[in-house]
Amino acid sequence: MTEQAAATEQKATQGQFAVQRVFIKDVSFESPNTPEVFRQAWKPQINMDLNTRSNKLADDVYEVILTLTVTAKNEDKTAFLAEIQQGGIFKIEGLEGQALHHAVGAYCPNLLFPYAREAIDNLVVKGSFPALMLAPVNFDALYQQSLQQQAAAQAQEAQKEGEATH
Repeated sequence: MTEQAAATEQKATQGQFAVQRVFIKDVSFESPNTPEVFRQAWKPQINMDLNTRSNKLADDVYEVILTLTVTAKNEDKTAFLAEIQQGGIFKIEGLEGQALHHAVGAYCPNLLFPYAREAIDNLVVKGSFPALMLAPVNFDALYQQSLQQQAAAQAQEAQKEGEATH
């Protein structure tokens, strides 16, 4: 086998991945209790929610949307709520089945998160609150957890169906 043929075969087994575009699909910032919230000591309780969804746009082209919602409460009152839908368009060739699902479900959101985190931080600062530096997220661990939850739900459903037939 020639070196060029070997390189081509290696690319085919590894697949190819390219970011075509990163964009904001939707963004929102609310601070319902201003200006009163600025007169209180700042000891916020921060809650962060993540969600992803994907959409096949064409052969080997996928849209992935990472929704990041951050809520800050201070003395049981909402100080702010910031939400972004950070999107990306990705060309993913040569991956199928589980590998493709992993790329769309973990790798793509991992690439989008820094953009979403920066946008949220900018919104919070422009809302006159202290900078909010969100910790990195392990999307591979979240993806594996999601697979385990799906497998457990399927096993539970199969068990219920088995009990119903007996």
